[in-house]
Amino acid sequence: MGGYGSGRTGRKQIAEDCKSLDVNRLQREGVLNVGVMGNWVWFSNGEEVGRIGYSMTDAGLKLNYRVRCHGNDWEAVTETVPLTYVACHYGGMRTYFLCPGYVNGRHCGRRVGKLFAGGRYFLCRHCYSLAYRSQSEAECDRALRRANNTRMALGGEPGTAYFIAPKPKGMWQRTYERHCQQIARDEGQADILFISKFTHLLNEEDREAILEVLE
Repeated sequence: MGGYGSGRTGRKQIAEDCKSLDVNRLQREGVLNVGVMGNWVWFSNGEEVGRIGYSMTDAGLKLNYRVRCHGNDWEAVTETVPLTYVACHYGGMRTYFLCPGYVNGRHCGRRVGKLFAGGRYFLCRHCYSLAYRSQSEAECDRALRRANNTRMALGGEPGTAYFIAPKPKGMWQRTYERHCQQIARDEGQADILFISKFTHLLNEEDREAILEVLE
């Protein structure tokens, strides 16, 4: 199958929109054992959307794939990503990629857990200036997202229109109460940020009344 992308674009890219390699997932799948080789496949809605070949060598993870940059012909690419291993505080070793990128003539070499297909090569998000989608969210949206994630973690529905789900079986009561308090804080913060954003559209009397409630 063809390559993973069409080269670096002029628009700002989002990390979640790029195919990526997660060193922890590769480790769990046994890919990072010397001598292992195969294909890594990406799926979206059950459909294959990308595939690359890999082999693990003493020099690192060797990747083979094809790319087409700016509408040109498909081009074969071979990339070797070095790995490094760091001792954990409680024993064992943790594996990281060493980013092989070069930006403005300088080697990156960052120790990272993920590499992204933001262009011709798999590099860290710093080399491609990628931002996570949450980083571009408004602060009130970020607070609501946190609250909704906690609501769903408790087994409930996202959104203030729904009651918070009952305590899941096996969860400590104090843990459940802490989650409920966190939901209230995040949703309260979202309300304050949203209302504050539009107070300039109100007359002075209404603005003072709202600010008094928020206090």
